[in-house]
Amino acid sequence: MVIRLALLLILLLAPSTGARAESLRLIVPEMLPVVGEMIPVTVRGEYTHRIALETLTFPDSDAYDWMQLARDDWREERVNGRTLLVLERRIALFPRKAGPITIGPLTHHLTIATDTGGREPLDVRTEPVTVQVAAFPADSAPLAASALKVEDTLSALPGALRDGETLIRRVTLSADDTLPHLLPPRPTVRQPWLISFSAPEVREVKPTPQGPETTVIWEWHLRPKTGEPGVLPPVEIPWFDTATRQMRVAQIPAIPFGYASFEANRTRADRLPTSQIATACAVFTAGLLAGLALALAGASPRRKTQILKLLKRWSPHDPTRRALKAAARTKDLIALRSAAERYLARRRDLDLPETGGSTAELDRAIYAAGSGVEGFDPERFRRGLVKGKT
Repeated sequence: MVIRLALLLILLLAPSTGARAESLRLIVPEMLPVVGEMIPVTVRGEYTHRIALETLTFPDSDAYDWMQLARDDWREERVNGRTLLVLERRIALFPRKAGPITIGPLTHHLTIATDTGGREPLDVRTEPVTVQVAAFPADSAPLAASALKVEDTLSALPGALRDGETLIRRVTLSADDTLPHLLPPRPTVRQPWLISFSAPEVREVKPTPQGPETTVIWEWHLRPKTGEPGVLPPVEIPWFDTATRQMRVAQIPAIPFGYASFEANRTRADRLPTSQIATACAVFTAGLLAGLALALAGASPRRKTQILKLLKRWSPHDPTRRALKAAARTKDLIALRSAAERYLARRRDLDLPETGGSTAELDRAIYAAGSGVEGFDPERFRRGLVKGKT
């Protein structure tokens, strides 16, 4: 009697193979997503029967968008010591609104092969899963991604276009873990001085096991109405970085815009022609000379001498300095001594400062016994003399 009761208890406690093995569930990671953020969902089924046919449809909902990221993965796997047939389907789900959203239930419709060679229908159902979704942390349209990049390509230098040239601007916006319709609409490029044509927009998505890779391409053909330069302002794209959990801003940069010929013409207009500059200099010089002539005409002889001496002091032209340089180049010490004396005499006549003994080194080279010209550098002497007197 005891043995029978024990056997009955074992049978009652033993797990039902069919009930345990045929299972389907939704696997959702622990997270608090914001509106528009990708929620990775895995549908996992574990089966013991041989499956002849199967149908599994992920349910649509007004609460979310979704896409399948890869082909269904069917494989054999040992679970709790038993070999089972396992199905995994990877889904990317994107909530449309804040609050709780419910995923499922899902039903896997199977046709299994029996041990007698027949076929039987079998439905396996998941339990629903509820996920709490937070509001998007900005007033802008929800755009959440793990990475976002802006690439701006220009067919020419926008600020130096040839006359009549059209600039082609192509902006490529690439984002990971989002869908094409969640990327922003094409920016409006409109200025009073600009002619703008827009090419058809391109939106593409590439599913990967990690998440969708989405790209949108905008292209404009731009040409100034006039030659006057302008600036196309920047365009900011706010987005939520799911990696750092912070709001960020991507930017389509501002660009200067205009024809190179307009800038060149404006530069030439701002600068006087050489002929006009020469004429202005001639008029100024003539006026200066006329003023000096009037001043000298009414001055006393002593006053005239003072005025002429002052003009010579201010004049950049010094004939004695040029003669000094020529004498140093010939290395003729006697000629150099004569040129130095004329240079110093002019400075004395004009009451310019003079240092005593300026020609001492040259005099030793010429007259000192045994000294001669060895070690004497005429050019160095000239530079020292001029430097000491200026």
